[in-house]
Amino acid sequence: MRTYIHTFMNDTHSLPDGKGTIRRATKADVPEIVRLHAEDVLGRAREDYRNPLPNAYYKAFEVIDADPKQFLAVLEREGKVIGTLQLTFLPGLTYQGGTRAQIEAVHIDERFRGQRLGEALVMWAVERSKAHGARLVQLTSSNSRTDAHRFYKRLGFEASHIGFKMAL
Repeated sequence: MRTYIHTFMNDTHSLPDGKGTIRRATKADVPEIVRLHAEDVLGRAREDYRNPLPNAYYKAFEVIDADPKQFLAVLEREGKVIGTLQLTFLPGLTYQGGTRAQIEAVHIDERFRGQRLGEALVMWAVERSKAHGARLVQLTSSNSRTDAHRFYKRLGFEASHIGFKMAL
């Protein structure tokens, strides 16, 4: 069942110059992933980073990790998680039955920004998406994140759609 994306994504990927390693997240990484989300200006209002971490985060991790169309990645340096993103493959009937890859929740530790680590992490996800046969890679970014918009445009993404969300 886990062969959908797991067959080519179980290995680690080392960044050049010893800048870090991208690998599949484990349950032990959950607190650090939540920390990355919570240190963000928008995440401070929506995440609950305390000790012990609420069990809902671990339950969500188990669902993600068990889903063969999901890959929760961490960027690790010297044994510490310093970045994360979630890559999801979405089959569809558009694009002649092609698969879309969705990149979500991209975060780099504030202390390590400006070192092109976010670029390496996102481009790794793009390359994994190509290797999987995805026809399109998409992501969303909050309207307030103008720096992120410049970042994604620099990487080759186009602001081609308007996204809508409804909080439940």
